[in-house]
Amino acid sequence: MSEETNAPSRGGRFLTFFLTAFIVVALDQWTKRWVIQNIPLQGQWLPEAWIGLAPYARLLHIQNRGVSFGMFQGGNAFFIVFTSVVVLGILYYVSRMERSSAWMWLAAGMYLGGAVGNLIDRLTLGAVTDFISVGKFYIFNIADASINVSVALLLILSWLHERKSAKAKDEAHERPN
Repeated sequence: MSEETNAPSRGGRFLTFFLTAFIVVALDQWTKRWVIQNIPLQGQWLPEAWIGLAPYARLLHIQNRGVSFGMFQGGNAFFIVFTSVVVLGILYYVSRMERSSAWMWLAAGMYLGGAVGNLIDRLTLGAVTDFISVGKFYIFNIADASINVSVALLLILSWLHERKSAKAKDEAHERPN
């Protein structure tokens, strides 16, 4: 079966896209509110039974006024405008997207949900609440994870599409006229 025949209907595509974005925003905002209410700023938390994981994994409440890895601190106004443009760009892109696999719509919804989740923080708190700390890796949140997973998924989908296109092209050249 081709990717075209596996593609959801127009209504199904948008439902997948918006439902995914909504779930990401809801989960992101719920977890951030829980952290804000239960862990003091710069404080950390880990269930007592898991205390041995403390150097490697814990919840650590910080506010990030920059972007990933704490870069560009203090650029909140710029990032509000930039993220708003990204959100509009995503909405424009999906409105023009050809029939494609449900995975593509899922990835686009994850990206939108992540962008909106962090935009809500920037608009309401003036900074993004980050709390997932794994080893020496940067501290992140559900929105950040959703954006990163969506980018990885989009790269994989693009690579698979390119391979499929190249294979179809090779097969077309091998056929006698």
